[in-house]
Amino acid sequence: MNIDAAIQALSHLEIDTNPASVKAKSRDFFWYSPVLKARLDHVVADFVVTPRSEAEVIEVLRTCHAHDVPVTTRGTGTGNYGQAMPLAGGCVMHLHKMNEIKEIALGRLICEPGCLLKDLDAAAKANSGQEIRMFSSTWATATIGGFIAGGSGGVGSIRWGALRDVGNIIRLRVVTMEAEPRVLEITGDDVHRVSHAYGTNGIITEIEIPLAPAYDWVGMFLTFKDFDEALRYSYDIAACDGLLLKLATVFEAPTAKAYFQRVAKHVEEDDHLVALMVAPHALPGWETFTKAWPGAKLIYRSDDHDWPKDPGPVFEYAWNHTTLRALKVDPSITYLQIAYGTDDPIARVHRMRELLSPEVLQHIEVTRQGGCVGMGSLSLVKFSTEERLDEIIRIHEANGAMNFNPHRYTLEEGGRQTVDARQLEFKREADPKGLLNPGKMIAWDDPDWCYDGMYSWPGLKPKTAAE
Repeated sequence: MNIDAAIQALSHLEIDTNPASVKAKSRDFFWYSPVLKARLDHVVADFVVTPRSEAEVIEVLRTCHAHDVPVTTRGTGTGNYGQAMPLAGGCVMHLHKMNEIKEIALGRLICEPGCLLKDLDAAAKANSGQEIRMFSSTWATATIGGFIAGGSGGVGSIRWGALRDVGNIIRLRVVTMEAEPRVLEITGDDVHRVSHAYGTNGIITEIEIPLAPAYDWVGMFLTFKDFDEALRYSYDIAACDGLLLKLATVFEAPTAKAYFQRVAKHVEEDDHLVALMVAPHALPGWETFTKAWPGAKLIYRSDDHDWPKDPGPVFEYAWNHTTLRALKVDPSITYLQIAYGTDDPIARVHRMRELLSPEVLQHIEVTRQGGCVGMGSLSLVKFSTEERLDEIIRIHEANGAMNFNPHRYTLEEGGRQTVDARQLEFKREADPKGLLNPGKMIAWDDPDWCYDGMYSWPGLKPKTAAE
């Protein structure tokens, strides 16, 4: 690795070698996990380069390939799993200035990866009365490239499913890391070779995604004294094909009282909270549906309320914003990502609650999977030790609740703990030296790994004496 030669060769581009700012630009939200914080807090790149065009991306990759310098791609760093942490040092390629929206048409949008999700929504709405189908709760600060490369779903998944579902990504333009980088147009099932791959096997420089009609969504909070009723209400309303929703989230008590500061004064300790986003034309149907649930109490509606302090967008309490809000109140909180699936998920939720509450508080996101209503949980966990956290995970898995482990930085451990042959094959083709975001794909480094413990990449940049 010849860092100095790479910096010199790229000096005409926007380069940052200042230690303080390089450290800041080397970090994502890995600190959500005490496990990752202990292992990755010292990780930092040697320099940051900020390309403004695909041509500059190609130049960076060509130069770093020639000098054996690892390249880790980054958007705005809102990912939670360490996926944008440069484990081997080297170059962080910051794509936030590649933020051109190239085309908005009926049902689709083409843009560069550095566009903020909120800007895509605003442009689509102003241009054509449309909006992006789904987004992370970090909509205001996250980039579309980071969402595609590191996300799996979010606000809107109750209607549109996950990013991996057919049709949710139309096309990706990807640059390889070779002696002479190639530019590839990837469509169809092949998009899954590079989506949710953490930039380990190609750099996304252009994205085409579908759009949906835009609505002035009405955000709501409802309380229930009975957790089962809150859970079944959310499941059943998501199953109403005639009601257009963008979000349905359930928070086990005392989450709202303990962690949602602008909501806390409006709820009691034993209130289970449900958050909804309802399209305006669906409000009469929502009212009809909700009348059949005697325990439902509407406490907030974004289009009609008397709260002295507006709580902000309802979706900013859901998905990973729930964990963020809890962390601000109690730094010992962390979380899990649990898939309860579509086959009687309510029974699985109750079983986990019976075994683990209040050490683990249920935070249920209602989604659509294969045409069926499904449930997942970004459960809040009161962290004590790594050993206990691993035990909690084993308890979930023993009861049929799959864990997508957010306390691991590799693709496989954060997913299904199996090799994705498509992504591995594409890495062999597109990154023959293994310089793209090294350490994040176990299949590349240790194909015989047996997943009996946390994988520790041997090339992880060691701590210095000062650290």
